[in-house]
Amino acid sequence: MEFEWIKIPYSLLTLFIVVNYGLLMTAFIAKIAARVGRRHGIPIYQNYIDLIKNYGLRSSITHGVMFYLGPVFRLSGGVGLLLFVPSIYGSEMFSNLSFAGDLILALYFIFFGTLGMALGAAESGSPHSAIGITRGLSQVTAAELPMALAVFSVALQYETLSITEIVAAQQGSVLNWTLFTNPLAVVAAMMAFLGSMMRPPFDVVLAPQEIPIGPPTEYHSSYLALMQTNRVIFPVAKVVIYTNLFFGGATNWPIFFLKVFLIYMVSAFVGVAFPRFRVEQSIRWFLIWAMPLGILAILLV
Repeated sequence: MEFEWIKIPYSLLTLFIVVNYGLLMTAFIAKIAARVGRRHGIPIYQNYIDLIKNYGLRSSITHGVMFYLGPVFRLSGGVGLLLFVPSIYGSEMFSNLSFAGDLILALYFIFFGTLGMALGAAESGSPHSAIGITRGLSQVTAAELPMALAVFSVALQYETLSITEIVAAQQGSVLNWTLFTNPLAVVAAMMAFLGSMMRPPFDVVLAPQEIPIGPPTEYHSSYLALMQTNRVIFPVAKVVIYTNLFFGGATNWPIFFLKVFLIYMVSAFVGVAFPRFRVEQSIRWFLIWAMPLGILAILLV
């Protein structure tokens, strides 16, 4: 099968659209969180200013090759996840670089960025980096278990590893969505989604109100800009996966924007309603509540 090179510019167009949508949406949600706390919040355009400023800065501090590759790996995980899954179902332009079996690749990309970031932070000069790495990898691993079980349940249900075919099986009616045909898998995956978004009560890596140990403390200038870029791409890319697997996908951009926003708002609502867990509380929550639902979803399928 010959590769269709025309997909590359269309995939880059998808990336451009998602970056701008992610910048606006994350600023809007930050403003919502600020209003809940009776603050005014940042302007909607603030993310653009921060991104341009940081990309224009350079650093003379050296820690080692892997320290600088960490943000690159992190961004590669978000961009790869977005480009190798279809954004708009039934569209040749915005099917991106998806292919048969792309569901397995998507699972690898979800974990790839986190692992690369951990390797980069490990080579930093901060004695607190090991704390952030152990916190992050522990929580991500615990959250990935119910997510993987839910995805396997969906793959067994539709008897395919192609995201496009999974979306096709959900067309025709809202009742055909996985949300209604396999609700246990959706609940398990949404519980894992809360942890993967790194918002309260699962923001144990950045750990606000504690000694700064998160990656933004270690990275600066254009390296921080790479992480900021991934912070607007990766969450949207993960929501695209959830939209395709559980909520019928999107057949046009307005539906895409609406579904991505509503699913994203689930984590935002939980984040402003609950305080942060301790690390052991977070891991226990995934293992006790989310993982049994994923196992049960597989057994029922």
